[in-house]
Amino acid sequence: MSQSVERALGILPLLAKGPAGLGDVADELGVHKSTALRLLRTLNEGGFVYRCPDGRYRLGARLFALAAEAIENLDVREVARPHLAELNHATGHTVHLALHQDDEVVYVDKVDSRYPVRMYSRIGRPVPLTVAAVAKLLLADLPEGELRSLAHRIEYPRYTARSTPDAEAFLRELDLVREQGWATDLGGHEESINCLGAPVRGPGGRVVAALSVSAPGVVVPAEGLLELLPQVLRTAGAISQDYSGVQEKETA
Repeated sequence: MSQSVERALGILPLLAKGPAGLGDVADELGVHKSTALRLLRTLNEGGFVYRCPDGRYRLGARLFALAAEAIENLDVREVARPHLAELNHATGHTVHLALHQDDEVVYVDKVDSRYPVRMYSRIGRPVPLTVAAVAKLLLADLPEGELRSLAHRIEYPRYTARSTPDAEAFLRELDLVREQGWATDLGGHEESINCLGAPVRGPGGRVVAALSVSAPGVVVPAEGLLELLPQVLRTAGAISQDYSGVQEKETA
C-alpha cells in the first residue's frame, strides 16, 4: 500500500508541469501502463487529477481547493513563534514578526529584549514603510508595477538624517534588498536604534512575512548587529521551511 501511495504522489509533480498522457506517467514512475492507469483512475475519482477530452491528465480542482484552504488556515505567527523565541534567547535582543496588509506593514508578534534599554514597539502597530527593515523586505517582493505605484504615492518623512528621502531612492534600496535577501534600518527611524531583517517565504517562494532583530546602539553597535546576519537568515529559513511544509532530505 505504501508503494502505491508513493507512486500516486509521484504523479502530481509531473502533472504540475502540464497535462501528460498515460505513457508519460508510466515512464515517469517506471511502471507498466496498467499500473499507471489504475493510479490515475483512483486520483481521478478523488478529484486530484482530471482526465482531459484528449485522454491526457492534468491536476484536478480538488487539489487546488485543498491547497488554498490549507494556506488560508495556516497562521504564520503560530509557526514562527518558537523560532522567534529561540532567536531572542540566543541574541538577547528584541525580535519582531511583521505582515503586509493593504498599504501598511504591521507587527504581529514580538519577543522583548532582555536588556533594560530596548526598542519601543507594539504588536498591531504599523511600522514606518520607508525605513523599517521588515517593510523593505515585504515591499521588495511586490510585483514591479504595484511597487512603483506604492512608492510614488506614499510620503517620505525625514525621521533622521538617514531616512529614505524620496521614491527613487526607495526603489533603489528595495532593488538591493531583493538582490541580497535581507534588509537593515541603521538609524533611519530613530538615530539610536538599528534593525536587521530577513524574509519568511511561503510555499510558492513569495515573501509572506518578515522578521527582524532590533537593538539600541548603546547595547550593540550596528557592526555588532550585522554580525548576527547568518543567525537571522537561518531563523527565517527555518520558519519558511516549517510554514511551507518542505522537509529537508536526509543525507546518508
